[in-house]
Amino acid sequence: MMTRNGASPIADGGVAGVEMSRATPTTNGSAKIARKLRKLEALMGVYSELWAHTKGSKRVERRSNLSAEEFFRCYYSGNRPVVFQDGLRDSPALANWNPDYLKARCGSEMVGVMAGRSADRDYEINSDHHKTRTRMRDFVDRVKQAGQTNDFYMVANNRSLESRKMKRLLDEVHVLEHILDPVLAQSRIFLWFGPGGTVTPLHHDSMNILLAQVYGRKRVMLIPSFQTPCVYNRVGVYSAVDCEKPDYTRFPLFRKATRLKVLLEPGQVLFIPVGWWHHVRSMDESISLSFTNFRAGNDYNWN
Repeated sequence: MMTRNGASPIADGGVAGVEMSRATPTTNGSAKIARKLRKLEALMGVYSELWAHTKGSKRVERRSNLSAEEFFRCYYSGNRPVVFQDGLRDSPALANWNPDYLKARCGSEMVGVMAGRSADRDYEINSDHHKTRTRMRDFVDRVKQAGQTNDFYMVANNRSLESRKMKRLLDEVHVLEHILDPVLAQSRIFLWFGPGGTVTPLHHDSMNILLAQVYGRKRVMLIPSFQTPCVYNRVGVYSAVDCEKPDYTRFPLFRKATRLKVLLEPGQVLFIPVGWWHHVRSMDESISLSFTNFRAGNDYNWN
């Protein structure tokens, strides 16, 4: 190409330059990294093929009365999602919680929320720019009046459960106590609350998560961790793909992604394994809790 356009391969650093660059330590190091990445992607492709032939690869299992021993052996250690159909069976929160209840119990409390999300395509990546604080009663009123919107949301990193009255809500939460560690509960339980239409875009977490649906419904799409090459990891833990309206011209590999869909209803709890990609949409006004305080190691090195 360069020669056809009139450039001298030697004088202009063409072929000779390329040959010289191949011998430089920097280029050799880059080539080694590229080979390692290709091998990792090939290995993930093998896992994807094996997964396609396993029982339950097309759906997320739903279980009742799942023992701790079986959960940790088959799902936690197996890096497989599962829905606990009866996960909130013994929790007063399931019977009591709704927006009006939160307003009555904690209306005067200041809570952290995200706002102005609709005007920013990267609202999660830019989350620090969207943080604000408001009274719980005002936030409840806004949720009830909003209809379907993704403009504002109380998300996991709101620290709202640290306040005095909000902390008392945890007395009404009894969730799968045979697999969760109460000693770690205070720092590893998070409240999600918002209108129908809120979306958490496709991403993965750096630890295992339990997502408990208390009020309203959420639709969750899950993609296995070993299909990371198919989701176009853009920055940090986020995918570049809008999985509700994927652009297959820009992201053709996304066609190969296994998309497991779960409609999470009140009382149900979803286990999201570490590294699994997931997208979450609230179908209604929604109150959820997420937990990371398992009775097993849940800290991983992502460096």
